[in-house]
Amino acid sequence: MQALGPETAESGRFCGDDLQLLEREPLHRRAASLYPICAVVKMTPGPERTNFSSARSCVTCSRRVAPSRGFAASSDSMNVRAPSMMAERDLYTMDTPLLNEHKIAGATLSPFHGVTLPEQFTAFPEEYRAAREAVAIFDTNWHTIVELSGPDRVRYLNAIVSNDVKSLDEGRGTLALLLKPQGHILAELEIYALQDRLLVLSHASVRERTVATLDKFIIMDDVTLSDVTDRFGSLAIEGPRAGTVIAEACGLALEGFSEHAIAEVEIDGVACHLIRHSHFGFPGAEIIAPRERLALLWRNLHASVIAQHGAAIGTRAVNSLRLEAGIPWFPDDFNDSVIPHEAALEATHISFSKGCYTGQEIVERVRSRGQVNRRRVQLKFSVADPPVPLTRLYARDTESQSAGSKGAQPAGGSVEVAERAGAETKDVGIITSSAFSPAADAAIGMAYVRREHNAPGTVLEFTGGTAEVFSTT
Repeated sequence: MQALGPETAESGRFCGDDLQLLEREPLHRRAASLYPICAVVKMTPGPERTNFSSARSCVTCSRRVAPSRGFAASSDSMNVRAPSMMAERDLYTMDTPLLNEHKIAGATLSPFHGVTLPEQFTAFPEEYRAAREAVAIFDTNWHTIVELSGPDRVRYLNAIVSNDVKSLDEGRGTLALLLKPQGHILAELEIYALQDRLLVLSHASVRERTVATLDKFIIMDDVTLSDVTDRFGSLAIEGPRAGTVIAEACGLALEGFSEHAIAEVEIDGVACHLIRHSHFGFPGAEIIAPRERLALLWRNLHASVIAQHGAAIGTRAVNSLRLEAGIPWFPDDFNDSVIPHEAALEATHISFSKGCYTGQEIVERVRSRGQVNRRRVQLKFSVADPPVPLTRLYARDTESQSAGSKGAQPAGGSVEVAERAGAETKDVGIITSSAFSPAADAAIGMAYVRREHNAPGTVLEFTGGTAEVFSTT
């Protein structure tokens, strides 16, 4: 996809005239730009290897790619068919260190952002209810884990990421972004200050790119970067009774532990790092431990969760819960096709007072101008079946409709009905993620929508129903 430099930002087209630029790209490049390693692939025999084919599902999220209108080569007729190869590079799917535990439990496994993880253990309603009413344990081995040591580690990392690392006291953490010079998001980072090093969590789906980017600026700095992803694993405990499970396991009280604080603890004789972190809006903690000891921790903590009337949950339930909480996922909801303000991350991932870093000029320019052409929003759909990612969103052209046939009033709320009635629609957005929400009794999701159509209460259309914007953050 076209890289947009500072001169493009000057004209106010920060991400392309976003949707227009995207439409001019071939299908395989559109999918790659929205989902950096999202590709049409299937698993083939071999050690953790994924090869390209013409299958119609995504290796990173196991969901199907939206067909038809969303990939039209123009606003007229000819659609672009999915190519048999979408990139020149290999993709790899890692196995979670808890794979055997999940197989024994009879979990349904599927690829998730470059890692094979449990999609579901039991019935979705049971997992969802356990997480909201009691406590859940879930596998979070979608991380890339990096350590930076050496006397220049803080100064170095502070100079290349979007948030303030220098102000972190020992035992504290923050969210940050790794940006391109044009401001586009290369990776999301969680950065934690330990006594003698920085612990950085990112995403397995962009592991190679993230490690390479973090490493390439180390020239004269006294910094050592280590990719320790293969040495450590992780799991999370979250829900109303998570504090009880954590207190019984290691004696730490979650109530007095601030978000993104980190502590060294011992659980069942295993030295771990415990991070206060909520993945879907409830009290929770994530545990980082040696990879070979993670299965022991999972078994014992799972037993404690069951004792609190909780359950192990898979990515399907986590996805629904985090969408209800309005928490975006990388790379589903933000990636290298957008800049931070479009992704609505400026309040959580950026410091506007820390000084220079890669991409800072564009970030500051957008902030000073006060708006972007599109923004990530939350949606509630008129249907229970979630629309697939990359489904396009349309707004009714009211002027064209009033000038045309007023007697043909569409009913049913879908794009096809509008077209049959002679109303014109215009492409104004694209869905990035979705799930059924029991709380809303409907599907909910996230999307990027042009600013003139993304105010709360705006009703948009897609093939199959309507979508109401209910939040722009």
